[in-house]
Amino acid sequence: MEHCLFISDLHLCDSRPHITNAFIQFLEKTAAKAQALYILGDFFEYWAGDDVIEFGFHQPIINALKNLSTNGVKVFFMAGNRDFLIGKGFARATGLHILPDPSVIMLYGKPVLLSHGDALCTDDVAYLEFRAQVRNTAWQTQFLSQPLATRIATIEQLRIKSEQEKSTKSMQIMDVNAVAVGDCLRRFSYPPLFIHGHTHRPMQHFHTVDGKTCERWVLGDWYEQGSYLELSATSCTARKLAD
Repeated sequence: MEHCLFISDLHLCDSRPHITNAFIQFLEKTAAKAQALYILGDFFEYWAGDDVIEFGFHQPIINALKNLSTNGVKVFFMAGNRDFLIGKGFARATGLHILPDPSVIMLYGKPVLLSHGDALCTDDVAYLEFRAQVRNTAWQTQFLSQPLATRIATIEQLRIKSEQEKSTKSMQIMDVNAVAVGDCLRRFSYPPLFIHGHTHRPMQHFHTVDGKTCERWVLGDWYEQGSYLELSATSCTARKLAD
């Protein structure tokens, strides 16, 4: 049966080679049978700019994505809070298409709303302020003008600070806000299906907004067990790599 796949929050990095290997196997054995693969952010643990493509562990991942897209599977990418600096260079190298966050796409005759999900965490005011800063074009231009080593060092400092701040935040603050979810569904004309990641809390939810029902799926992370969502014309199913 024709189907599409959705993943997010793999956090690929050189210190977790087993996850990189699992992802490449996923592309070869599972994604190769799909019509399309949608990667909804935090694909990498961090991304310092497209000039990292030629370095380190990135090349096998890029080659595997390029092979997938060359063989007829459409690949789409939406930035997360860890890899928002992925740009046209990465897209050219892999053959994927970059989607804005959020986006509505038509699949099997119905609209599907896609997002990374971090913008829905409106209770975390400090994070949203930081998000607005680093998504600013002027900030990104200035940041990318710095030497790669400087960029990586800055990102490492920001990651340490982020982990320290998260340790003092409640789980509720770091989760999506129900009002923000409702506003997003309303803004995009009540799509029947909404898929996002970011929170690392995989689950199926149902929302009723202005009398309209929406099914919301939260994608899982790949820290312990790789997982994905499979969507066809007749079903939407959460699966693990072992399935």
